[in-house]
Amino acid sequence: QVQLVESGGGLVQAGESLRLSCAASGRTLSTVAMGWFRQAPGKEREFVASIDWSGGATAYHYSVKGRFTISRDNAKNTMYLQMNTLKPEDAAVYYCAARPRSATIWDSWGQGTQVTVSS
Repeated sequence: QVQLVESGGGLVQAGESLRLSCAASGRTLSTVAMGWFRQAPGKEREFVASIDWSGGATAYHYSVKGRFTISRDNAKNTMYLQMNTLKPEDAAVYYCAARPRSATIWDSWGQGTQVTVSS
């Protein structure tokens, strides 16, 4: 497994931006795919975005496409989520996750970082 630590959450107003970071350790990042998930109060955890081991392939939830950008820097063992034009419905605890390249199950999770968006 990979040890993951998120940072960068906070309180912003609607329309503003935040950048989340996920620092990883414990396994060479080039062997894992990484992703962001979020969970709002009373809702299930949902997929936000993912990026393959090389950074060449990304995927997004339809609700964030065009506003959020996922990226990674394997040399720094860090993944990012640039969130622009934030909406109140984006407010949630954001988690980063990792899985082996050949796997479909996300087996490593961070502790989460809170994002609050005021209207």
